[in-house]
Amino acid sequence: MLKILSNSINPYTFSIMKINKSYYKVYHWIENIFRTLFLFALALIHFQCNNVQDLNTVSQVDLNKYVGKWYEIAAFPQSFQKDCYCSTAEYTLSSNKEYVEIENSCNKDSIQGKQVTIKGKAFVEKNSGNARLQVQFFWPFRGKYWIIDLADDYSYAVIGHPNRDYLWILSRTPAMAEPLYQEILNRVQTQGFDIRKIKKTVQVL
Repeated sequence: MLKILSNSINPYTFSIMKINKSYYKVYHWIENIFRTLFLFALALIHFQCNNVQDLNTVSQVDLNKYVGKWYEIAAFPQSFQKDCYCSTAEYTLSSNKEYVEIENSCNKDSIQGKQVTIKGKAFVEKNSGNARLQVQFFWPFRGKYWIIDLADDYSYAVIGHPNRDYLWILSRTPAMAEPLYQEILNRVQTQGFDIRKIKKTVQVL
């Protein structure tokens, strides 16, 4: 019986069986690699999330008071703001009040440089007291915009990110009194920000 079966299977059939077996091994090898990489990525994300300390925001923000024009007093330098002078932000509530319209402007290369503007939207995170927003300048990407300090009269505001790599100090006027500025720096430092990285923004006074 064994002899009959062996005679009925030609060399071509054996070759196909060997190829299928090889593909099967390669498939499982690739599958195992991707499974390992996936688990490693999950572990890395979990590690990063657990190593970002909580960032306290203000308890409540009245968006009707918050909208309007803000002047950038100081910030952590960012590549997207390179060579910017006289940076400002203008916030407006959308007609349906579902988001905040953003218009950021600055003069490029010098105080007298050409003004450049970029527009975006900010969406409030639920149950955040309007203190945590997600800003979007290019769909579908969004970034965290957390209000971590705010004057009672809305004369200044401080924006941060929980990774402590982004920080902006904003004011309703192009200048801020130095004692107040130092008080704000002391408060953001207690929140884990490296204030050695901050740089004052040139404004026309």
